[in-house]
Amino acid sequence: MTNNLHSPQNAGTLSNLAPQVIQTKFGDINGDGFFETIFLMGTKQPDSPLWENITLIIFYGQTRQIEQIPLKQNTGYNPTIFLGDFTSNHIEDILVVSDTGGSGGIINGEIFSSINNQVRSIFDAESFNSKLKYSVNYVDHYKAVVQSTNPAMRYTIDLQYKGAEYLAEIYNPDGTLKQPIEGWVDPFSGLYPVDYDRDGTYEILAYQKIAGRYHADGLGYVENILKWNGHDFTIDRQTVGIFGEDLS
Repeated sequence: MTNNLHSPQNAGTLSNLAPQVIQTKFGDINGDGFFETIFLMGTKQPDSPLWENITLIIFYGQTRQIEQIPLKQNTGYNPTIFLGDFTSNHIEDILVVSDTGGSGGIINGEIFSSINNQVRSIFDAESFNSKLKYSVNYVDHYKAVVQSTNPAMRYTIDLQYKGAEYLAEIYNPDGTLKQPIEGWVDPFSGLYPVDYDRDGTYEILAYQKIAGRYHADGLGYVENILKWNGHDFTIDRQTVGIFGEDLS
């Protein structure tokens, strides 16, 4: 087991590189009272921080068996593992997060849970992102409206903190828009386990950046708290956090 996991890199192309251990965690993920060893493994070129073929390897403490689980999004930067109970069954689940490396700070994320002694994926960021629909529209009188369809919510952001020069590019002197402007909401840029109820079960605080005229023109973040309902993750609460005016 040890020799296989720590075998040296081979020379040549990426496809010929041997898997390396990225991170190791210990926890009871199936409730049998024995600790499993969870390895996050992948391959990368010596001169690159990009990991490919990212895979979970689970070594079961009681049976001494090994299970290999590929990730749905198996390429990324800085991959990490977090162990915690997301499903209220008093058994640790596995959260894997990595950075995509794009300018928007978008991340990959997937949660694995042992259900009926079978480890399976119960959440992945890409699939959940596809369920979230938003619109971002600038409106008269120096405001932007962010509208969410899941859940059905509307948020109004006061843009006056952006300053006179910014507003003059967009608005007429009477506060009306010079032309329609649409922004957008990015996919997840953060997935953070938080035990809000202090009951031993983690929720997920998920961040999505709100962009205005262009990506660097940030207006704030949509903050969704995701909670397991017994079947899948749903949005328990949604808020919008805005940027403040720099008074220094």
